[in-house]
Amino acid sequence: MANFSESIVNQRFKRVYTELERTNKIKGKSDIAKHLGTYNHVINSILKGERNITVDQLNKLFDIFKVNANYLFGISDDLFLPGYAANDITVRGMSERNHSGRRNITLVPNRALAGYALEHQQDDFMEELPKFSVPNLEGDLVAFEISGDSMMPTITNGDIVVCEPIERGISLRDNHVYVVVTDVVVAKRIQQSRDKNNMLLISDNSDVYKPYPVDLDEVRQILKVKCRLTSHAIS
Repeated sequence: MANFSESIVNQRFKRVYTELERTNKIKGKSDIAKHLGTYNHVINSILKGERNITVDQLNKLFDIFKVNANYLFGISDDLFLPGYAANDITVRGMSERNHSGRRNITLVPNRALAGYALEHQQDDFMEELPKFSVPNLEGDLVAFEISGDSMMPTITNGDIVVCEPIERGISLRDNHVYVVVTDVVVAKRIQQSRDKNNMLLISDNSDVYKPYPVDLDEVRQILKVKCRLTSHAIS
């Protein structure tokens, strides 16, 4: 069985759980499971390091209990959002999500990747996605939840990559990591062809996943990966 206990997000979720229980904001695993839209045994498995907490569960944790996303990702020591000390938490539904302007990163969870490929230019679609911020990352950015092992060890299953959309015509850098949007969304290293009509998408886990070309006419968007949210830095 995989050991997820080394994930910084899971480690800090355990601290959040302990604090919420200590301050009587939850009444145990069954209670928080109900708020996060899951089951008692799932919470138990996360706390034991037997599975990862999902992005959807994290979104609900942020919105309902006002937990600081930056704390969960290991880049802040403030467990709760400013103004929401543990004894002042107000339980709210998803419809009351705070869309403060300081949340400049739009998060695309794994379940929304197919929709993003088709509708990322639609304001209504983008506005429905959750938002968060990371210190020192400015501008309008997009973060994607990564599923699979094709980019291991650079990017691992469950990592979140924070990206900057690249305008067409801006030069790209070969062998750097980008998110390429066609009818699917993938994170790959790229190599451009001499005629500029296509590019080669390359997985770091090259023993299993072979490079493949994609025509530029099929590319709907390219985003430069600026960082990943995990316990290790992107190379």
